[in-house]
Amino acid sequence: MKVGILAGGLGSRLSEETDIRPKPMVEIGGMPILWHIMKIYAHYGIKDFAVALGYKGDYIKRWFRDYHGIAGSVTIQTRSGQLTQHADTSVEDWSVDLVETGASTGTGGRIKRLAPWLGDETALVTWGDGVADVDIGKLLEFHRSHGKLATLTAVRPPARYGHLNFDGDMITTFTEKPQIGEGWINGAFFVLEPGVMDYIDGDDTMFEQAPLSRLAADGQLMAYRHTSFWQCMDTMREKQILNDLWAAGKAPWKVWKDERNESAGYRPYGVHRNGADSSPARARA
Repeated sequence: MKVGILAGGLGSRLSEETDIRPKPMVEIGGMPILWHIMKIYAHYGIKDFAVALGYKGDYIKRWFRDYHGIAGSVTIQTRSGQLTQHADTSVEDWSVDLVETGASTGTGGRIKRLAPWLGDETALVTWGDGVADVDIGKLLEFHRSHGKLATLTAVRPPARYGHLNFDGDMITTFTEKPQIGEGWINGAFFVLEPGVMDYIDGDDTMFEQAPLSRLAADGQLMAYRHTSFWQCMDTMREKQILNDLWAAGKAPWKVWKDERNESAGYRPYGVHRNGADSSPARARA
């Protein structure tokens, strides 16, 4: 089973970051949110990924290339420049297809372009800008139990402000930013059968529009209700929320065990805390 991750959008509402890099590479705790998403799936034994690239896709390719080359232990012969990489169990054992899906392709179009990479079997698909403590094993069990083409993870978004209950003018309860009954929304973390591709017309298709509407109308779309933590990262405020949770050691989506010191994070060559990239490859671009 493979995971398809959409990582090609412009991220215009996070332009302070995305002028420099694509949104899935914006860092939480020193590592791209894309890495956090992949760690969630890997915790459940799913380590084969297909990442749909678009805007600044070269940045994602360079990051994974450098991560492979630098994250583990190496021996360098300084005169010859020969580099020998050594097996390092602290480095993730993943297979990552980095797939060009077009600069302006819609979300549905990106999913359809990933179809050859996902194969003719059940696939997991999600966006590259949101994390959750979704139990992927239970999500898959739910999907297999109903026999429909598609499952989306339904979530209730966290309230932006504290929630008050009153008795007259007296506040009887105050809850700081709860996940309240504001309605269920699409939290991604999809499970899709190959037949879903027939609902996607082409590159311009947005998956959240006609395909999901048609799947629902045909009785082929089911909701896995996730009542615990979920958070997208559309704005700088939401980025700060996630970074604060990580820094405090209270990141609910961190379901994996530490394999190395992740508190400081890992930055490939030339990538600094302020987001600037001074690597030779970047300077020449």
